Amino acid sequence: MSASRDSATLAAGNRRLAWQLAAGALLMAGFGYLLVPIYRVFCEYTGFNGTTARIDFGQAATHGVDRTRWVTVEFAANTSADLPWDFRPEVTSLRVHPGEMVVAQFEARNRGNREIVGQAVPSVTPGLAAAHFRKIECFCFSRQPLAPGQTLKLPVQFQVGSDLPPGIATLTLSYTFFELPGSRVTAAAGNQRKEPS
Repeated sequence: MSASRDSATLAAGNRRLAWQLAAGALLMAGFGYLLVPIYRVFCEYTGFNGTTARIDFGQAATHGVDRTRWVTVEFAANTSADLPWDFRPEVTSLRVHPGEMVVAQFEARNRGNREIVGQAVPSVTPGLAAAHFRKIECFCFSRQPLAPGQTLKLPVQFQVGSDLPPGIATLTLSYTFFELPGSRVTAAAGNQRKEPS
């Protein structure tokens, strides 16, 4: 009798442990799923990792322009190694007053033989300047499909905040273009066009 009671107690303990492990796995999966959006919001708020803020035109217009000061904004353009695009800024630098709204142009050209959908990821250095660099409109806000041989002008409207620390006189806005996963047509799919996921 005691052996069957021990067996029943052991089985109940195993079931409880299995439920606890399953609940722990679900919690970890949920945390992993939420980690990316939480990290993105944290980076945008703090400027951590060169992440810039996004504001609308109305918000940008409320910031005063500091005409007593100049800041040099340098532009850099990169592509991932497997992306057959030419990508460059039209000018490599601009001198701007903090608080002033400015438009800069980039250009992308698809050297490949198929349509490719790309996404630009921005970064600002030095890291302290990122929290004071505000994008109003940017090609990085959306996917950029390019047909074979197509060239596209890509504007970015931005503002360097008038609250930029006085010790920062130069900052660099850098973009790296990546091909979006799922935008490539596989050989098995033939000539069917596959939309990005």
